[in-house]
Amino acid sequence: MKPLRIGDLTARIPIIQGGMGVGVSLSGLAGAVAACGGVGIISAAQIGYREPDFAQNPLQANVRALKAEICRARELSKGGGGLIGVNIMVAMRFYEEYVRAAVEAGADLIVSGAGLPVDLPRLVEGTRIGIAPIVSCLRALSVLWRLWERRGNRRPDLVVIEGPRAGGHLGFSPEELACPEKLAYDKQIREMVSFVREREPSLPVVAAGGIYHRADVEQAFSLGVDGVQVATRFVTTWECDASPAYKQAYLDAKKEDIVITASPVGMPGRAIRNAFLREPSHPVKACYQCLAHCKPKEIPYCITDALIQAVKGNTDQGLLFCGDNAWQATKIEHVSQVMEELAGSRIL
Repeated sequence: MKPLRIGDLTARIPIIQGGMGVGVSLSGLAGAVAACGGVGIISAAQIGYREPDFAQNPLQANVRALKAEICRARELSKGGGGLIGVNIMVAMRFYEEYVRAAVEAGADLIVSGAGLPVDLPRLVEGTRIGIAPIVSCLRALSVLWRLWERRGNRRPDLVVIEGPRAGGHLGFSPEELACPEKLAYDKQIREMVSFVREREPSLPVVAAGGIYHRADVEQAFSLGVDGVQVATRFVTTWECDASPAYKQAYLDAKKEDIVITASPVGMPGRAIRNAFLREPSHPVKACYQCLAHCKPKEIPYCITDALIQAVKGNTDQGLLFCGDNAWQATKIEHVSQVMEELAGSRIL
């Protein structure tokens, strides 16, 4: 595998650990991945949920925690030849404040999806931080490319193509997710890679969604990408920041337990079927200011509360996002073991 060059920075191993919130990928996981030479990603989504003032001051708690987690991940990753990034969803309320906090804390990269990050170049102007949109189709990539050129002639430092087999919120319709084979997604990946190559031959493109084993990595590279993004596989590692009960839910899951569910965000999501999803209507008791367009009186449950319950270990009362390969988890591993299997060689 060739190193992954992102702007002026280089990750020794072209594997990005996908951002997982709330609290699943914090400094422990991201730092361990970067220590192995990959790109560790911290999820900014409600990252301050453990702060004592989170309920009263979610923005301040999140910004404080985000900066602390970036610094801690940097310490954990020293000498590994990897990078530290942050996943910041466009749909988040106070998006600009989280981008600013990531820059101030010295993150190497911002990965941004759940909407088109139209304003991201403006928000990081004059800084050295890399920026990477997450896109699921050629149309979205084309629109964003034109908008970034028009608004300041800025191009991405990395493009992440996320397919229909990914976990969490997905940029596809429920009908498409019900029959993903009809999307002929390998062909779409090649088209998006070609789009980028024609405009910026050296710009790296990364494939995400459904990558769990070495064979998946090889398949992705055969489509012309420069790296892969992997999330679900890293949940069942010792270094993952989720609770042991959260990880056990992955180990217990069967293939038929992986389902598509409607999210209050307004997008379909992939998760593990549990007691919470069997009774998806839960009173919203508080608003944690997570999403820009959320209407607490109209949603079936608070997604912040559902994700916090899950990551803390109350798995029957929470939402367990996952990729479609989560059922393949059979044991808890170290990040270094996962990285070596995915890379096909020793990395340390």
